[in-house]
Amino acid sequence: MKEFIFVSDFDGTMSERDFYHIIMEKYLGQWGKELHASWKRNEMEDVEFLSTVFKSINRTEEEICEDILSIKIDEYIPAFIEYIKSAGGDFLILSAGTRYYIERLLAFKGIQEIEIISNEGKYENKGVTLLPPDTYHPFYSRRHGVDKAKVVQSLKQKYKKVYYAGNSRPDVNAALLADIAFAKGKLITLLQAKAAEHVPFECFFQVEEFLKNRELI
Repeated sequence: MKEFIFVSDFDGTMSERDFYHIIMEKYLGQWGKELHASWKRNEMEDVEFLSTVFKSINRTEEEICEDILSIKIDEYIPAFIEYIKSAGGDFLILSAGTRYYIERLLAFKGIQEIEIISNEGKYENKGVTLLPPDTYHPFYSRRHGVDKAKVVQSLKQKYKKVYYAGNSRPDVNAALLADIAFAKGKLITLLQAKAAEHVPFECFFQVEEFLKNRELI
């Protein structure tokens, strides 16, 4: 087995804000707020909500790329990834969004050769079509497209240690399976409600310091 892997959610964990929030505020107006409220009332699955938001952008691909490149990410992430790799570990981005914007933003930031597991996405009809895995895919989730817990469970068969970082509800089950869960945002409260051990953090420099101070890798 390999020694360890660090798995991180993207939106709101590596990035400052979820991409869908940016799109809703910039383009969808009151209709977007009503759509969001409907989703919060559990009237649609997460993947259906995101798909509706992304395909409703109504902009050229160049304009959408400008929005993607405006996403702010934790400035320490490149150094953190290098720290993980230099210690003999692997780094994986695990997202219930779409690799369409993740790959473009990482390339813009000069972050290369990072494995990503996420929903696919493509530009068409002035929006982004979100393409979840097929239903027979081992990581398929009806609600999220990608089941993060299934991914982590699979990784635990390949690595001695799996560390996980996330910030919201889709991260809960994956965090519970990880050897150590690093939590920010809503994930902190959600894990506290389950009396689950976790390490709160604000930025990835703090995660690195935690791992170093406890000589975990």
